Order: sequence, then structure tokens, then C-alpha cells
Amino acid sequence: MKHHYALLAAALAIAPLAPAEVPGNIAIKDAHIVTVSGADLPKATIVLRNGLIEDVGTNVTIPPGTWVIDGTGLTVYPGFIDALSTWGIPGAIPAPAGRAAGAAAQSPPAQTPAPAQALTQAQQQNPIEAENAGRPNVHGPEDRPQTYSFERAADLITPTDNRLEAARAAGFTSAATFPNRGIVEGLGAVIDLSGERGRDMVVAQPVGQQILFRVGGGGMGRAFPASLMGNIAYIRQLYLDLDQYKRAKETYASNPSGNRRPEYDHDLEGLAESPRILLPADQAQQIDRMISFGQELKVPYVLYGLHEAFKRVDQIKQANVPALISLKWPVAPRDADPTDIPNYRDLVIREQAPAVAGMFAKAGVKFAFYSDGVDTAPELKRAVKKAMDAGLSRADAVRALTLNAAEIYGVADRMGSLDKGKIANVVVTKGDAFDDRTTVEYVFVDGAMYQPSKELQQGPPAGGAPGGRRGTTPGNDSEGGRN
Repeated sequence: MKHHYALLAAALAIAPLAPAEVPGNIAIKDAHIVTVSGADLPKATIVLRNGLIEDVGTNVTIPPGTWVIDGTGLTVYPGFIDALSTWGIPGAIPAPAGRAAGAAAQSPPAQTPAPAQALTQAQQQNPIEAENAGRPNVHGPEDRPQTYSFERAADLITPTDNRLEAARAAGFTSAATFPNRGIVEGLGAVIDLSGERGRDMVVAQPVGQQILFRVGGGGMGRAFPASLMGNIAYIRQLYLDLDQYKRAKETYASNPSGNRRPEYDHDLEGLAESPRILLPADQAQQIDRMISFGQELKVPYVLYGLHEAFKRVDQIKQANVPALISLKWPVAPRDADPTDIPNYRDLVIREQAPAVAGMFAKAGVKFAFYSDGVDTAPELKRAVKKAMDAGLSRADAVRALTLNAAEIYGVADRMGSLDKGKIANVVVTKGDAFDDRTTVEYVFVDGAMYQPSKELQQGPPAGGAPGGRRGTTPGNDSEGGRN
């Protein structure tokens, strides 16, 4: 009978099952299992059933009717999580260079004021009045055209984003994904990188509000905020408005009779709904500024970027603030003039940035990684490997891509480690994670199985066509098919 199931599994490997026919119960037997939340299990079994981890351990009973994969020589990890991304939002505008630093993101050019002869004498003497001449008096969201705090990633995501397959080929099963326009960019969501529809991908929302400072070009079509300090003042005012808005609503709710109701403001409603904000802090002085600013706003905050954080490890530790490190390591511009001599600070940052993760791990700073536009499997692997070469242990690298990211966003009760009852987000490799010769054999997202092609793991295929297969049953690696 066991021989019969082995032949059946081999036949199905030649003619893969359609997704609807993929078994919902799969066990990986006798594999090296890296739970992250506890001790590594050198030879153990994990059972995935109906999109969840049903059991994991050294003495696991495999239920009847379960497809069994022989895990000999394989290592099982929790699915990796991109801690700050636009994955799943295919129309997202690419982040400008320096996004991690929160600087040099250009805003639309300022509108030209009306001709001088059409202005009153007072308007000619007052630049602000001159700029606003002819503008209608507006109330509500139109007053804040660079604020998209109400926009939800959960409403924008789609499984058709062609970056998802490349991400899975690198072992990623989830992402904290955010809209990407304006200064206050919108409500992020933790998503799984698989599903028939966008709504199927949502794990938790909202999980935060990302801030991206945009300077130059006249700010929001006006003179303000065109500078970094203007951006900061703008965010500060939003939170002052939010505080007043909350108090007005509370006052009205306690005594509505005879009082005028507060005007609804969906900008502020979106801001109020966010459990945390993400503040850009790449350079040392920006880190200082954002720690102070986050404490001033009195809301939970997370720093992102952090390439020059090797100068501020103690300050970040003392502030007890989570950190998201960009995997887009600073390098010399590809088309730079070879005769240009880089300044010393740039050279130091290029050399030291990959060491930040290792420094954080030693100092006890909670941190996670984010892709920051590094979207292909080999690039993602090389980026993580670069941090490991600079002093980060493999265990800390795995944790930064799994449980740490889940804890930062408050979803560690459902993902980030291989524990009974959590979502069946699992990556199975041949070899240790991030080694040059390691291959991803299987990826499970919400229990759905993918087998990324070796071509996709080595780089984008010719013509940009995606590779890999979804929903195939275990082939020659299976042990006897159904148990």
C-alpha cells in the first residue's frame, strides 16, 4: 500500500493538481524545525491543517489522510515577514531615493499666484494672501491635500501584484504593507502573500500610519510645508487638531442636547484609528530628532531607515523604541562620475550600515528588516547575508524576519513562529537560510503550498514572466503520499 501511494505521488508531481484539489492536510516529517519562539528541533514533524499549524514537535501523531513530505535534509522556518512594504499594492508609486532617510522626497510644484495687477494692495504686501487669492474657502480633507491618513492598504491590495511571487521565492509569506503617497501615507495592514482576492490576504488592519517627509517643490501646492521643519510642524499640528477633535467628540457625546455637533473629519479619524506611527530616521541627527518628536506626540512610534544608527544604538536602546532596518544598503551610485570623490561620511555609512542589525541584537533593541524596494529573491538573500557578514547571527537574522516583525505590529499571537494554532505560514529550505547554495523547496501561505522555481530564486526570468508553481502536491520528496 505504501508503494502504491509513492507511485501516486510521483504521478501527481508530473501532472500537478488544480488548486481546488490540493489536500488541506500536509505534514513535514523528520525535518530540522526552527520554531523561533523556542528551541530548535533537529528532527521533528509539523502538521498543517486547514490553513493552521495543527501540531509541531518530536512526538507528533500524523492524522490519517495527511500528505507527508520527507523532511530529511530540509529545514523548516516560520514564513518571513517584510516589516515595511508596498507589496500587494501594484500601483504604488516607487519610493524616491532616500525614502529611508525621510528626506528629498519631492512634493508637487507650488501653484503660481494670480497676476499682481489682479491682487488687492493688501494681498500684494502679504505673500500668503497673494498665494491664496482666488482659492475657494474649503473645509475638511481638502485642507490637507498631502494627508492620506484615511486611506487603507487593506482596501488596495490585490493578489495580482507580480512582486508577490518573487517575494515567496525568497521565503516571504507576509508583509506589513502601506499606501505610498503624501506626507501622512495611510493605514497599513499586515497581509499574507496569497489569496483569491485582496480581502483574503488581510491578517490585521490597521497596524500603523507611515510618515514620509516630502520637501522642496512648494510643499502641498503652497509655500507650506516646503521644508523639513515645515513637515514636522505640519504633523505636529495634525496631532494638536486630533487632540482637540477627540475632546470635542467626548464633550458632545456626554451632553449632545443644546450643543452643536463636531464636524466629521476623516483625516483625523484615520489618524485616531492608527495604533502607531512610523517615523523616518536614517541619519544620526534624524534619529535624535524623531526620538524627541515621537515622545512629544505621545503616541506609540517606530523608527525606520536607520542606516546611520551605528552612532545612536545607546539612544535608541534608552528610548525603548522598535526599529525597522532598510535592506537597501547604501552603495555608490551606479552611474556616478568615476572622477567624483565621495565624502568621508558617505564612505563610513556604506561600510557600517550593514553592521547596525548586529549592534541592535547585542544591545537588546527590538528590530525587524524591510525590503525598501529590494524585491527579487537573490537581492533579498544577499541583503540579509550582508548584515550577517557584518556581525548578525543567523538566529537573530531569522528572528528579525519573523517573530520580531510580528511583535512590533502586535500580531505575534497568529504568526512569526512555528507554534500550534498559528497561521500556516511556513518556508522549507534545503540548507540553512541565507546560505549561497540554499534553495527554497516549499512555501506555505495560509496553508496553500507553492514551489518556487530555481530560475525565480536565481533572478527574474527572461521576459519578466513569473516562475514557480502553486498548489502542487509533494513529489519525489513525499514519503508514501497519504499517511
